[in-house]
Amino acid sequence: MHSMESMVVLITGSTDGLGKLVARQLAACGATVLLHGRDPDKGEAVLRELALASGSTRLRYYNADLASLAEVRALAGRLREHEPRLQVLVNNAGIGPLAPGRPRRLSRDGHELLFAVNYLAGFLLTRELLPLLTRSAPARIVNVASVGQQPLDFDNLMLEREYDDARAYRQSKLAQILDTVSLAEQLTGSGITVNCLHPATLMDTKMVHESSGYFPGVRSSTEQGAAALLRLIIDPDLAEISGRYFDGHTAAQAHAQASSAAARRQLQQMSEQLCMAS
Repeated sequence: MHSMESMVVLITGSTDGLGKLVARQLAACGATVLLHGRDPDKGEAVLRELALASGSTRLRYYNADLASLAEVRALAGRLREHEPRLQVLVNNAGIGPLAPGRPRRLSRDGHELLFAVNYLAGFLLTRELLPLLTRSAPARIVNVASVGQQPLDFDNLMLEREYDDARAYRQSKLAQILDTVSLAEQLTGSGITVNCLHPATLMDTKMVHESSGYFPGVRSSTEQGAAALLRLIIDPDLAEISGRYFDGHTAAQAHAQASSAAARRQLQQMSEQLCMAS
């Protein structure tokens, strides 16, 4: 893996919570950190805050609303234009279920919102950035998934029937894991690894607080989640590991659907169709 001083890392959803903390830690170690958010004013404020906290002059901010696939494509285009290297892509941005009984929400492209933001945006962004990652190899892709997983119903992928916010969230997170396994297989020998993780349970983040009606119980610190995520980003012992799901620091088994090659193929085909149509 590259030295920290030469490493360029993009973390989506890095103006809050886990992404922001990991961005600050990486910046303090000398990495170039590309921040991402959907509110330009907040993004610029976080950029200034992290520069002051870390002492880094290697921070840049990119704005995009991941609920729009057109904005995802535009974000990738700006990155390809302005960044000659990218060693690590962290697909961290996500939204959680808000409350039991919450009505179904749609992205700007008309897709179920949690599936669109938590999974489909990362699916598309990753593919759009593969040429840049390939040129920068060895490189890593890390998908921030969840221990909360529910199998995908390919006949009702957008949950137009029997919608449930928690199911939508869990389905989107399992989709990330299926895609991690698929992409790792496709990138064998490329110098790019792909892994995913559940960083920690119920961290002290904005998303967890907004979803508190779903998630009573024991909390973890954001620092615990950051340590697990940082390990997948920088640990040299994981340089050759790909296609794995981690629960914190431990390699774990995801839902059985992730082991189905047929399910992974079907998800990839449907994802490509959804991206092409938007």
